[in-house]
Amino acid sequence: MSEALLTALANLATFEHLFHLALGVMLGLAVGAFPGLGGIAGLAIMMPFLYGMDTVSALATLVGLVAVIPTSDTFTSVLMGIPGSSASQATVLDGFPLSQQGRAARALAAAFTASLMGGIVGAAILTGFVQVARPLILTFGSAELFMLALLGLSMVGVLSGASLIKGLAACGLGLIVGSIGGAPATGEFRMTFGIDYLYDGLPLVIVGIGLFAFPEITELLRRNRPIAASRMPAADWFEGIRDVFRNWFLCLRCAGLGTLIGAIPGLGGTVVDWIAYGHVVQTAKDKSRFGKGDIRGVLAPESANNAKEGGGLVPTLLFGIPGSGAMAVFLGGMVLIGIEAGPAMVSSDLDLTYTIIWSLALANVLGAGSCMLLARPIARLTTIPFNLLAPFMIVVVSFAAYQATRQFMDLVALLAVGVLGVLLRRFGWSRPAFLIGFVLAPQAEGYLNLAVQFYGWGMLVRPGVLIILAITVISVWLGARGKGTRAQGAQPAADGSRKSQPARSVAPQLAFVGGAIAILLYAVWSSLRLSPLGRIFPLSVAVATLVLCVALIVVLRVRPSTSPANVDLEYRLEDAKGDHQSDAEAGAVAVGAGTWRSAGWFGVLVAAAGLLGFLPGALLFFLAFLRRKAQQSWGLTLALTACVIVALAAAANLLLVELPGGLIAEYVDQPWLTGQIR
Repeated sequence: MSEALLTALANLATFEHLFHLALGVMLGLAVGAFPGLGGIAGLAIMMPFLYGMDTVSALATLVGLVAVIPTSDTFTSVLMGIPGSSASQATVLDGFPLSQQGRAARALAAAFTASLMGGIVGAAILTGFVQVARPLILTFGSAELFMLALLGLSMVGVLSGASLIKGLAACGLGLIVGSIGGAPATGEFRMTFGIDYLYDGLPLVIVGIGLFAFPEITELLRRNRPIAASRMPAADWFEGIRDVFRNWFLCLRCAGLGTLIGAIPGLGGTVVDWIAYGHVVQTAKDKSRFGKGDIRGVLAPESANNAKEGGGLVPTLLFGIPGSGAMAVFLGGMVLIGIEAGPAMVSSDLDLTYTIIWSLALANVLGAGSCMLLARPIARLTTIPFNLLAPFMIVVVSFAAYQATRQFMDLVALLAVGVLGVLLRRFGWSRPAFLIGFVLAPQAEGYLNLAVQFYGWGMLVRPGVLIILAITVISVWLGARGKGTRAQGAQPAADGSRKSQPARSVAPQLAFVGGAIAILLYAVWSSLRLSPLGRIFPLSVAVATLVLCVALIVVLRVRPSTSPANVDLEYRLEDAKGDHQSDAEAGAVAVGAGTWRSAGWFGVLVAAAGLLGFLPGALLFFLAFLRRKAQQSWGLTLALTACVIVALAAAANLLLVELPGGLIAEYVDQPWLTGQIR
C-alpha cells in the first residue's frame, strides 16, 4: 500500500504529467463551456491524439478533461440558462435567475468554489473507498438499480412547481419520449412514426437544448433586454466564495451524495444534480426562494457534480463497468493506451489507480482556479442587450445540436423539441421533470426487464429494494408536503421561470393536454403490437400518465380559479403592455405573438440551412437578424457575420465535421458549403 502511494506521488509530480494534466484541463474548460457538448464529445475528440503517448501522460490528459467539464459548463447554465451538459441542468433553476438579477458573479464564484470542494471531497472519499468498493458495488442487482432509478424520478416532487399532477405527468411524458426507438430487450421499434431518424431515439443533446435553451432564448429575445437588469456589484465575487463557507456542511453532504450516486453504473451522471437539488430543497427550512435565485440551489448541484466524477471511477476502474456515458468513453481511452480495467487496478496496478484519483483532485484545483479568474469578465456578457447576443446563441446551440448525429434532421428535431419546450414553459409543466424522465427511461426499462427475468415478483421482497422503496416514499412525502407550503407563497412556474397565476381561459391548456393525450394513446396502440417484454414499460407508463392527464383536465374544468395547475404565462400582462394595459386577452395575444415571432428566427436558420447549407444559411441568418431584428449598421453587421462564419468554418475543420450542405449541395459540388477547406 505505502509503496503504491509513493509511486503515485512520484508520477503526479513529474513535469510531463503536470503538463498533460493542464492540457486536459484547458480542453475540458473549452468543451464544457460549449452548450450541449459535455464530456462524451470532449473525450471522443481527444481519442485520436492518444496514440504514441505514454500511459501516465495519456491518463493525465483524459482525467484533466473529464474532471473540469462539470465546472466549466456552469458558465452557460448561469449566464444563458442553457445547460452546458446533462450534469448542469439543475444549476439553471437558481443560477440563471441570479444572473437575471445582476448577481451572475456571485453565482459563478459560488459554483466554482463549490465545484472545487466537491472535486476534492470526491477524490478523498475515493482514496479510502477503493479498497472496500468491490463488495459494496456487487450488492446492487438489477432490481436495486431499477429502484434507484425510481428514486431519481421521485425527486420530481420538488421540481414540479405548485402542481404535483403536472410534475408527474411531465415526468411520464419524458419517459414515453425516452422510450422512442428500439426496445432494450427485444430490439422492436416503438413510436417511430415511420421516421428513420427516430430508430435510435431522440439524442439527449437535442432534448436538453430544445427544452432549456430554445425557450429561454425565445423569451429573452421577445423581451429584448439584457439577461441581467444591472451590472454585477464588485462585492459579489467574494460574496459567492463566502456563500460556500457559510454553507460548508451542505456542500460536504452533497459532495458525499454525489460520490455515492456517481458510483452507481449508468445512473449517477444523469440524476445526481437533481438528487442534490431535491435534497437541499427538502431539508431547507425556508423554501420560498428556490427557483428564483437561492444560492443554495447553485451550491448543492455544483458540489455534487464534481464529486460524482470520483464516484464514477469506482465501477469504471474496478469492474470495467462505466458509471456514465463519459466514463464509457474514458474506459475506451484506457483500452486504447493498453490499460485493462478490473480487479488488477486494486492489486498490481494500485499505484496507477491512485495516480488517476489524485490527478482528478489536482485537475479540479486547476479548473476551478481558471474559471474563477474568468468569472467576472465573462459575467459581463449578461449586461449586453440580448438582440446582439441572440444570433450568436442561436447559431451556437444549432451547431451543438448538429453534433448529435450530424444529420440535418438534428436541426429539425431541435426545432420540434424547442416548440414543445416553449409550450411546457408557457403552461407551467416542469421541463426538468420531463428531462429526468427522458434521461432515465432507457436505464429504468433495462433494469426492470432484467429484474423481471431474474427475480419475477420476488424482486419486491429483496432487502435492498425495500430500503430504497422506503427512501423513495419518504422523498415523495417530503416533496408533497413542501409543495403545499410553497404553493401558499410565490411559487415559480414549474422550473423557476416566472411566478404562476390563474389564467382567465383554460382553453389553450386543455388543447395542450389533449395533444399530450393523443400522443399517449398512440404510445398505447404502438405498445400493444409488441411482445410482452417490449411493451411492459411504455404501456405501463402511458396508462399511468393518461390517468394523470385526465385528472388534470378535471381539475382545470372544475376549479380553474383556485387550482395551482391553472398556469398560462402568456396572460402575464406586465411583460406585454405594462401597467397601462387593462385588456387581459389583448395582453395575452401580444405576448403570444411576440413569443412565436421570436421562435420563428430558429425556423429561419433551419430553413436556410436546409435549402442552402448550414454555413450559407448562417450567413444569411446573421445578415437578416442583425439588420431587421437588431437594427444594426451595415458595418457592424458585416463584421460580426464575417467573424461568425470564419469561426464556424474553423470549428468544422478542427472537429472534422461536415456541416449540412442543403438542397443546393445536390446540384453544386462546393466544399465550402459544408464548411470544409480542401
